[in-house]
Amino acid sequence: MYDCLFPWTVGGAERWYRELAERLAADGHEVTYLTLLQWDPGDEPDLPGVEVVAIGKTRRPLYGADGNRTIGPTLAFGLGAFLHLARHARRYDLVHTASFPYFSLLAAGVVRPIARYRIFCDWHEVWSAAYWRSYLGPVAGRIGWLVQWLCAQVPHTAYTFSRLHGGRLKGLARRRDVTVLSGEYGGDLTPPKPTPAPARPHVVYAGRWIAEKRVASLVPALVQLRERMPDLHATLLGAGPEREAVEAAIAAAGAGDYIHAPGFVSSEEVDATFADASVVVQPSSREGYGMVVVESAARGIPVVVAEAADNAAVELVDEGVNGFVAASVDPEPLAAAIGRAITGGDALRSSTAAWFAANAERLSIQGSLTRIEQGYAQR
Repeated sequence: MYDCLFPWTVGGAERWYRELAERLAADGHEVTYLTLLQWDPGDEPDLPGVEVVAIGKTRRPLYGADGNRTIGPTLAFGLGAFLHLARHARRYDLVHTASFPYFSLLAAGVVRPIARYRIFCDWHEVWSAAYWRSYLGPVAGRIGWLVQWLCAQVPHTAYTFSRLHGGRLKGLARRRDVTVLSGEYGGDLTPPKPTPAPARPHVVYAGRWIAEKRVASLVPALVQLRERMPDLHATLLGAGPEREAVEAAIAAAGAGDYIHAPGFVSSEEVDATFADASVVVQPSSREGYGMVVVESAARGIPVVVAEAADNAAVELVDEGVNGFVAASVDPEPLAAAIGRAITGGDALRSSTAAWFAANAERLSIQGSLTRIEQGYAQR
């Protein structure tokens, strides 16, 4: 049960729940995927062995102009979950859902006493009270934190994908056992063959351009690094509400000839960009897992992330082995970390490829799905 479905919406959680549904169906289970309506007539989902049910009909955007989730679809999905489970609760042995967008988990908890199902829930992130206030303001942020706290009290088997969020969840629901899953990567596990570092340093960013990704912080760091590496250039892929600010920063710095921001591009262009990358940089302040670290390592490319209170991606970086962690996104430390990754050259690329080879099974989505199925079997 999740309000999004890949590929109508794209993200780590979307891929996770589709993989989970298809894996369970392939193993012979009867699977229903409850979601919001995201497709047009004639374009209905076709997941082998999986019944897809739209329990909310709203077609309003999931995200507002500021990049934050809008409340309408969230409430619609919660109501749809309650109505569907109240009618069909005894069809299901278990309900597997995400903590977010919260009201659907609360709905499953409300219906559970009259049903036979058990609840399994993935906590991709657990937000601190401070982050809630910064996200929604002092009043709405307090309400958001209380809703999250209520969700943690619902009886369920809990999973997280990082030690950071596992610890926070234990703090919300004392005495709860939390299983930390280490794998969300669904790509090829074949160890990458190390490739030579590009002769011309190339810094790559790929992702959404929202405030917490801190894309704009790359511009002054790259300008500073360019003074030491005159051949350096960068490609910033993606789009979002911060795009105008980033483009303005590039123009103000006079960096348009070496910092390129082409927006969304084809998968072929993404592959070509990554193939020519010296380093992939993700300066985000908030990550529940850090997929960029794994995806980059799978290509033998080191990564730079930044220290932040809500950033679990740092857990996947072994300093100097598969990348570096910048102390902050201030120009000097961020530029220094990127510079170290570039000057690491072929040796760092080889150790990054070796890191992926050594950790691929642990980081794979299949390993996590196996652990979840084992959890299902326990009574």
